[in-house]
Amino acid sequence: MSRVRGVYEGDALIDLSLHHQDGRVTRMLGPAGAARELSVLAPLRQPEGEAPSSLPVLLGAGLGHALEALLAQTPPDTPIAVVDKEQDILTLSGIRARFADPRIFWVDQPDSDQALGLLTQWQMEHGGKPFTPLANPFYLRLDGDWYKSLRQALEASARSNFWDKAVAPRFAGNEPRVLLITSKYFLVGEMVDACKRLGYPHRLLTLKDEEIAGTEFVERLLTEVIDFKPDCVLTMNHLGVDREGVLMDLLARLRLPLGSWFVDNPHLILHLYNRLISPWATIFTWDADNLPSLRAIGFEHVFHLPLGTDPERFRPPSGNKPPQPSWRSQVSFVGNSMVYKVGLRMKAVHFPAALLRGYRRLAAMFGASEERSVRHFLLENPATPAEVTAAYNNLPDNEARLAYEAMLTWEATRQYRAACVEHILPFRPLIVGDDGWLINFRRLKAEWRLHPVLTYYDGLPGFYPWSDINFNCTSKQMKGAVNQRLFDVPAAGAFLITDWREQLDALFIPGKEVICFHEPDEIPELVRYYLRRPTARRAVARAARRRVLAEHTWDHRVRFMIKTLQTIYR
Repeated sequence: MSRVRGVYEGDALIDLSLHHQDGRVTRMLGPAGAARELSVLAPLRQPEGEAPSSLPVLLGAGLGHALEALLAQTPPDTPIAVVDKEQDILTLSGIRARFADPRIFWVDQPDSDQALGLLTQWQMEHGGKPFTPLANPFYLRLDGDWYKSLRQALEASARSNFWDKAVAPRFAGNEPRVLLITSKYFLVGEMVDACKRLGYPHRLLTLKDEEIAGTEFVERLLTEVIDFKPDCVLTMNHLGVDREGVLMDLLARLRLPLGSWFVDNPHLILHLYNRLISPWATIFTWDADNLPSLRAIGFEHVFHLPLGTDPERFRPPSGNKPPQPSWRSQVSFVGNSMVYKVGLRMKAVHFPAALLRGYRRLAAMFGASEERSVRHFLLENPATPAEVTAAYNNLPDNEARLAYEAMLTWEATRQYRAACVEHILPFRPLIVGDDGWLINFRRLKAEWRLHPVLTYYDGLPGFYPWSDINFNCTSKQMKGAVNQRLFDVPAAGAFLITDWREQLDALFIPGKEVICFHEPDEIPELVRYYLRRPTARRAVARAARRRVLAEHTWDHRVRFMIKTLQTIYR
């Protein structure tokens, strides 16, 4: 039986009584009535009608007299927290149903750490103002250890002035202190290794499962800010940044800069976010073509940062035999056929017939055009059928439109890759990828080998050195940028033939450090020429490796990010 019981006058609940084990009975209000509960508001001490300079936290909802007065005497946008874990009292009073006001943040977790964590997050969302705990004496008698400890924690927060500790000058020490966001699905091992080699003190903040800006994540971030005192936060593809902007608001309040490096199309990711722009966010993108569109969104700090490589992972082999005999080849290609990627996009959204009729021809047109954006191509290209434009505009939401854009991009890539790789089939290549390649070449009679997909970390570093020619052709999602293979293959001491891209000339010297083709028809002659000239291959591979080690490692990329953030935020 509950120790708390209602005191009624007729059908009206007028008080609560606490029944002690020694037989004593204590009333919450007693003869003083509502005035006793209203007395808990005394510590707030602000003129009626003005917003308090602190965040009021009622410890114990009682019968609602104090809460009703607090709502009445403060402006309508004043945030108020109510902490009450006593489910029997909440049921007796029906107070949550009576006060369904959006200003009220209810906390009813029985775990005091969880309750404090929720209050801390709520505090961050409201400018980090100090707490003013308003404790109902009845609740201190009811469960003194729980409510007193929470009151003490809230009072300590106000006394210690968290923000004086958390907000400090950034990049004031000799070495930058880096907080890295990672997860079990998205590793930043290369950035961690680069920080180690560069001598940057660093820590990892790991997202658990699908947690983004959750209470525990925020608590761990705040703990790291106080204990580790980072100068900046680094992440990739906006990992850890929530859609509602809680993390960005918190970093702005902490005056802690975030560097986010997009190694995939940023527009396929950023469309998810309602609150994008913050002066404390600096965006790095692997594709310089994204710079104008990112600035158009409103980002103030946007920089081009190409991909790179880890020369400790990708390096020339120490022996004269491949790890697997099947890896030895004259010509090889590593890449996805895109067959299944296209199909999965189709199944995911169920596009109307108007968008599926002739999609291959439309993808081919996009692939051949100079236009970087599928959206602009669909809306501004005179050759786009009117019914396609109308159906695209009528898709239910932005995510569906982005899915269609991705489908066309993958189909354009499928066609382009198949056309390029077809030109190396006469040389009996080894293709490493999915079995969609069997579908792409099902009508061709040619001798070539298909090898299952190799993992990036465990397979490819040892694979590249054992092909006389590593062949590369780039995805159509990056018409001007270069992909990872441009850096990894030379780092492994291997020779590469790739398609020319506009941004390549700023990274390598074509003809000396990398061999390029501009049109697929050029491929057979280039392959034939370099298969016959091993000395020329070795010279190009050596020159490319020297360039990579001098300019294109992960150490160079992390150092660039840090120096950029130092320049902006120091």
